[in-house]
Amino acid sequence: MKHVLTKGLVVSCQALRDEPLYGGDTIPKMANAAKQGGAVGIRANTVRDINAIHRHINGELPIIGLIKREYFGSPVYITPTLKEVKALVHSRCEIIALDATLRPRPGGTTVKELVDYIRENSEKAIMADIATLDDALAAEALGFDYISTTMRSYTEETKGMKIPDAAFCRTLLENVKNAVVVAEGGIVSLEDLASVLDAGVKHIIIGGAITRPQNITRRFVEAIEAHSVFRETAATD
Repeated sequence: MKHVLTKGLVVSCQALRDEPLYGGDTIPKMANAAKQGGAVGIRANTVRDINAIHRHINGELPIIGLIKREYFGSPVYITPTLKEVKALVHSRCEIIALDATLRPRPGGTTVKELVDYIRENSEKAIMADIATLDDALAAEALGFDYISTTMRSYTEETKGMKIPDAAFCRTLLENVKNAVVVAEGGIVSLEDLASVLDAGVKHIIIGGAITRPQNITRRFVEAIEAHSVFRETAATD
């Protein structure tokens, strides 16, 4: 078991190609802002952003690295194949995150093959992004260092489930003995955060609620538009 992350908040600093913050030095600057705010780690997508963040924060926080890539015929897109794993092994991340659900991977690759390659070719820790207890137990059997609820509600089996799922976090803590349980997904308010902390999780990853301003803006706009004062005003305009 590789202990890389201290307990606390990891901030996911990502922007996809179709998002306003994609490109330039925005993501490394956002990671530095998260560091200044007290984050204990950064989660980042692509080797380019991982290495840029490492330079920008002088390697002062561990980085959870992943590569999102879609392959035809497979629902798995977080570090799906050996190609992405090899790229991350040579990056400046300290932890490699990959989808560890029991779904079929591109080209028939298995999670075990990816884990074995990382163990044989690096000293990096490994994080399993899972959706169910079965996923988690299979990941623990393979020796993952961290098990994160990242994929909860994002797989066919768990679609529509409310997240964060504090009850699921408790179940993981009761059943996972040799890996650190991490709560990620759907944490957008202090109440959401309190629910997973109350469940006993000490490692938290938050992304969109901190680093996606379009999502943050949308939540406030929807709250304004749903408020009775706004509706009354709109009716008289």
